[in-house]
Amino acid sequence: MKDDAPPPPEPRITVVGVGADGWSGLPERLRALVLAADTVLGGRRHLAMLPDRPRQRRRAWPSPLREGLPPLLASLDAASADPPSADSASTGGASPDTPSTVALASGDPLVSGIATTLIDLLGADAVRVEPAVSSVALARARMGWPAERCAVVGLVGRDPRLLLRQLAPGHRVLVLSSDGATPAAVAALLVGAGYGASRMTVLGDLGADSESRLETTADHWLASPPGTVPPLHVLALELLGPPGYGLVAGLPDDAFEHDGQLTKRDLRASALARLAPSPGQHLWDVGAGAGSVGVEWMRAHPSCTATAVEAHPERAARIGRNAGRLGVPGLDVVTGRAPDALAGLPAPDAVFVGGGATRPGVLDACLGALRPGGRIVVHGVTLETEHLLADAHRRHGGELTRIAVETTAPIGAFTGWTPARTVTQWSLVMPARQRPE
Repeated sequence: MKDDAPPPPEPRITVVGVGADGWSGLPERLRALVLAADTVLGGRRHLAMLPDRPRQRRRAWPSPLREGLPPLLASLDAASADPPSADSASTGGASPDTPSTVALASGDPLVSGIATTLIDLLGADAVRVEPAVSSVALARARMGWPAERCAVVGLVGRDPRLLLRQLAPGHRVLVLSSDGATPAAVAALLVGAGYGASRMTVLGDLGADSESRLETTADHWLASPPGTVPPLHVLALELLGPPGYGLVAGLPDDAFEHDGQLTKRDLRASALARLAPSPGQHLWDVGAGAGSVGVEWMRAHPSCTATAVEAHPERAARIGRNAGRLGVPGLDVVTGRAPDALAGLPAPDAVFVGGGATRPGVLDACLGALRPGGRIVVHGVTLETEHLLADAHRRHGGELTRIAVETTAPIGAFTGWTPARTVTQWSLVMPARQRPE
């Protein structure tokens, strides 16, 4: 078969991973690539290790990074029309294999690294990555942990409470620390969750001559903090504590702080089965109450995101506390009343309406926001909501279900069944090619 596809475009930036052994550890090919570039980007530590190249532009990463990168990249585009530097000319100029801009990063730049950010901004075709051995690979090697038997949690610039989603006895976790203060924050979280006996191993400066190893427990870390922790380290955790909540939908109701406005366990599991959390997808939890559906959606996969919309400020604050305690602090909470509060939110892949469905415009706004293939689940306990959902089922199809749950409770010296309010549930998968009228 004739291959007449055009060649891939030349990358705009090449990201070169640097190991702990620094400049001397780079292969000759990559050292030549860096020195021939017109511009080199990187952290101050990486830029300081380079040999002098007087005419080469060198720029440190901006702070804050996300906000500062676009103007920095725009300034490089403006400078790209300048004549080649003397150093570029002396090495033969920018050949097709020599990028005009090189970025330096630690280890594998796609492991919680700058390459991920650049690809998000510029697209995969604009970024070429030349990785070194990652700190994750080195840490697994030092601990003797197979890749398939441990998890990796990146806490570089992120909320440490993300770790709480991983709690399970016997689980092994590698933490990519933000700085030397991360182990103390992790130890406090573990102790607070009843995991104080968990083993903590700080693997410092992996791959360098100064490589170090410190082993202790979370309890001992808080009681007797060690000395200085290397800023560059990976934290290896062997978790020991009570059984965790698990990752399957249907957490116990007492896992959530609430004032009674809570989608109860059995109903929540039913709703989430129909909402079908999938990697990278976004949920609207409308009339969120305690935020239980949004929290469990995000616990399903680290890349799931959610927005909880709640009109009452006290409940909105409670949602944030529930999300943090259950390991998904990134849950976005919007204090406001639907449908007005839905304007401008990221488009959802799924919508749960746990309250306020009868408010004019709410159901139409939720249906209109869904992409083809999106899912919606609406719960109602009043006759008015039931009539609304019956009409939605008549017009759009989907599945209409009544769910009655009974639990045992004492009746004097005996035990009997206590029914909860019957809930009407309407669910719909949006057609692939059209939206409801």
